[in-house]
Amino acid sequence: MQLQGLDLHRDGRPVLRDIHWRVAPGERWVVVGDNGAGKTQLLKVLAGAVWPDPTDHAARRYRWRGERFDTPYGVLEEIAYLGPERQDRYERYDWNPTALQVVGTGLTRSDIPQGPLDAVARRRALGWLSRVDAAGLARRRFLTLSFGERRLVLLARALAAAPRLLLLDELLVGLDAVYRGRVLRWLASSGRSARPWVLTSHRIEEVPPGATHLLRLVAGRVAFCGRLPQDSRARATVLAPRDDAGGDGSAGRVQRGRRLAGPSRSAPRIAPATAKSAGDAGLEPLVRLRRVSVYLDWQRILHRLSLEIRSGECWVVHGANGSGKTTLLRAIYGDHPAALGGRIERAGIAPGVPLSEFRRRCAIVAPHLHADYPRETRALEVVVSGLHSSIGLDQPPTDAEHAAARKALRAFGIAGLARRSLATLSYGQVRRVLFARAVVAAPELLLLDEPFAGIDASSRLALRRGIEKLVATGTAVVLASHHGDEWPTNATHELELDGGRATWCGPMRGHDRR
Repeated sequence: MQLQGLDLHRDGRPVLRDIHWRVAPGERWVVVGDNGAGKTQLLKVLAGAVWPDPTDHAARRYRWRGERFDTPYGVLEEIAYLGPERQDRYERYDWNPTALQVVGTGLTRSDIPQGPLDAVARRRALGWLSRVDAAGLARRRFLTLSFGERRLVLLARALAAAPRLLLLDELLVGLDAVYRGRVLRWLASSGRSARPWVLTSHRIEEVPPGATHLLRLVAGRVAFCGRLPQDSRARATVLAPRDDAGGDGSAGRVQRGRRLAGPSRSAPRIAPATAKSAGDAGLEPLVRLRRVSVYLDWQRILHRLSLEIRSGECWVVHGANGSGKTTLLRAIYGDHPAALGGRIERAGIAPGVPLSEFRRRCAIVAPHLHADYPRETRALEVVVSGLHSSIGLDQPPTDAEHAAARKALRAFGIAGLARRSLATLSYGQVRRVLFARAVVAAPELLLLDEPFAGIDASSRLALRRGIEKLVATGTAVVLASHHGDEWPTNATHELELDGGRATWCGPMRGHDRR
């Protein structure tokens, strides 16, 4: 596969410029860059999902079985693309087959099951699930799986298609330490195959040892393209994050042989809730769970959980993939009811008071929101909808609402994205838009489900500091994350889940947060 002088514009804005790149058999590439640098769009160009600008000098060529193709159409079935948008489609269209059936669609190269799998197809699909250590999920419905479990199932689906080129966009996002280790070992072992793969990532520790080449993008241009050193120290130096681009992904110049200085990123200026004494035991709980169990598709996800969340508290929720973290946060928000025998009590919500009144004081940032909004929705509209705790708007925004939304976007350093559609933004940029949506109404309770997924290193640090400021001024925060370095330094409480049960629920313990 070869790209020569390729350009790409979306919504009239430059996304990729003058890309020269070649991927040969046996090469295993890592693509890095800040949010908005163009990583996802580059992979979509390779996969044939996005068409580059028509120019006389640019070329996109594929070689397969001795033939040359100037478009991807002749080789589409030989390319597998796995990214967050593929995962979001199941949520958006309410596709809910079993995990085994999802992998089966890789065998037939279809979006949805084409009928029952015969015995041979079932064995092959189960075999691919076993290859990624996910055979235990085979009978589970896809939408009942955790974010990380879904990612493993979709990896098995991609492998089942037996592609000649594997494109993996933020593959390890949402995976716990055990699953990350398994996937990294699989990627490292793939060096025995001539099949090339391309992996995007924001974390150095997620770069597989078997990776052979690095492509670094800065504001849509190639800043580095070459082999990765085998020496671990030199490798870490090459992979180290660069602060090369603005937070809105605006294109800038790239000069060979020197690092460009980008703007510094400080913690976003987030409007805090009314200041209270953090962790004041005398405060009435904002939310109280009493022996709460939650079932999804007849599968018990949470088992008899009890806890209380007060203003100024910061709860960290952690546990393996499938332990119930996402279900817990969505149950608190009101998306999942407690089973008979348990109860969720919310401050100010008595019988007859609609749940929407609670949601005006509570906000959530979670992966499912990426799928809930139509792709053509503008970033400014997404943030305005946070003032109504809604998905979309049923009436035109007022001038005051527009002003509040623009202020929230500025607080997160993404004012330049206001009029852009979600379809033109990177996953990390959309996540920052969802942060702005969450805080625009200064909520009393902020629920954060893997909030830094797809976020580059400098933005993660700035967002974490912003969360810490909210906690310090009285906002209650519940944050679920697999990475200890994402936990706020002023976290007060900790909930550890294992199979939907609490193995620890109380004050923070000492942790190595690396």
